[in-house]
Amino acid sequence: MRMLLRGAAALAAVVTVASLTSGAAAQPRPDGAGGTARAAAAQIPPGVTAGVAVYDRRTGTFTEQVNDSAQFRSASVVKLLLALDFLWDRGPDYDIPAADRALLEPMLRSSYDDAADHYWLTYGGSAIIDRMASAERLGLRDTEGPPAGYPGYWGYTATSARDTVTIYRYVLEKAPAPVRTFIMDNLRASTRCASDKFDQHFGIAGAFDRPWAVKQGWSGKFAEGTCGPQGAAGTLARTAGETAPRAAADVDLTRPALHSTGTVGADDRTIVAVLTTHPVGTSYGKAYTDIGRLTRSLNVPGGVRPSGTWFGTWGEFVNVRKGPSTGGDRITQLPAGVEVLVGCQVRGQVVSVPPYTNEWWAYLPQYKGYISNIYISSPDNRLPNVPECVS
Repeated sequence: MRMLLRGAAALAAVVTVASLTSGAAAQPRPDGAGGTARAAAAQIPPGVTAGVAVYDRRTGTFTEQVNDSAQFRSASVVKLLLALDFLWDRGPDYDIPAADRALLEPMLRSSYDDAADHYWLTYGGSAIIDRMASAERLGLRDTEGPPAGYPGYWGYTATSARDTVTIYRYVLEKAPAPVRTFIMDNLRASTRCASDKFDQHFGIAGAFDRPWAVKQGWSGKFAEGTCGPQGAAGTLARTAGETAPRAAADVDLTRPALHSTGTVGADDRTIVAVLTTHPVGTSYGKAYTDIGRLTRSLNVPGGVRPSGTWFGTWGEFVNVRKGPSTGGDRITQLPAGVEVLVGCQVRGQVVSVPPYTNEWWAYLPQYKGYISNIYISSPDNRLPNVPECVS
């Protein structure tokens, strides 16, 4: 999904961390307020390696910490550091030249890789990471530049869930107001379709209603991105695992990964960092679903869960349409096999996929569109416990 030179695509694997099996929660840890032992809520799907940190800014405590110091390849999450480095000490008014605004905004909103290439090459590559991680700036503990032999691979920058929280805390609590406003306004304007046509509204963006702000990352040998209206298509995914050996014994450059980072709730109350890697061969839809389930399991103060019921889907290139008909304009196509939130259902055009036929259509509120129930993993044409749409 992202080109090798673009570590964004080379997003995520990690200094190997022990993964927890499905249903396993973190070990009990002292509660920051009262000192009593309390287990984390994080539920990590089988085969997934995760680093998780959830920080409540109102109370100044972590509600979730799972492998939070483990180093993961940052992928596109490093774009936060590229933007902050460019904005550092730009003067009292922090004017951003139009040419840079035209790169920075899509880099933050739509994960535009060409912009990251530009800032990485123009401002010193790994020296950017050294500057930003230093005690004089952010004081990051687990963040360092790409491994030796990969100087141009900005997505191979290592970081951790706890360092990601530190980055957001700097932006929200210490950065000059113009910097904070620019960064957060762009993250709040995150587009569903990334520049490479991958659907990037997984994790935080699917688990909670707005307000939220996100910077996502992904990497793996995935099929082409399908996000967007008719005719949209992405580029074939490429990762280090396809063309490069492991850089070091303790750094996995092959496992596909998705990262979801950002803030949730009014006044950016809670900072959430979920970094994950997945077994080789995992599809984008499966990884998307797994990080969604993990994120929904977290204790996130101020987060509002969307109403509806989650269902799995089957099939490739499933169209989300503006109305319950195959003649309706296509809004996007779902990642193959992804789990979706269904708000209600309605009778519409009969769809036939032999030997099945189905006249019911599911409304997906997070897409503001419909898919035929024939593509939803349920034994009945009419989904159980899902109301009929009133309009």
